[in-house]
Amino acid sequence: MDRLIFRDVVTQEDISTVREIVTSTNFFRIDEIDIAVELVEEHMTTGAASGYHFIFAELAGEVAAYCCFGPVPCSLVSYDIYWIATRSGIQGKGIGTSLLSKAEEAITSLGGQSVFLETSSKDLYEPTRKFYLRNGYTVEAVLEDFYDAGDDKVILRKRL
Repeated sequence: MDRLIFRDVVTQEDISTVREIVTSTNFFRIDEIDIAVELVEEHMTTGAASGYHFIFAELAGEVAAYCCFGPVPCSLVSYDIYWIATRSGIQGKGIGTSLLSKAEEAITSLGGQSVFLETSSKDLYEPTRKFYLRNGYTVEAVLEDFYDAGDDKVILRKRL
């Protein structure tokens, strides 16, 4: 595999790139995809004041994956990972793990001590939950029927 290159500068092209990546996973509804794109647009409009930070992983000159994270409002040391997604067809090659590690390094450098994230309890998301568990996250809470009947919100945490 080619060497991954990471960048934290958001470009205008990233708006369509994020839409392509998130859509390619076949995990998300259109309203969820729109939210992923809105976070990029918000960052493009207001910069750091948006509270959204991005790291993009490029492979062979193409964005292969991205992560969006930010401080939890009213917390001095906790951060949320809002999105981490790898383009379909190149998942399972360690790109997500490398990207997650870079995001955690960035969060630490910003003073973060804990990272929180949430995902679905649906069977479709089992590989996602296993990914986080392999990377040192623990399940902190499960909110039953949160997204839909039979679709719980699973909240995970990692202390940095």
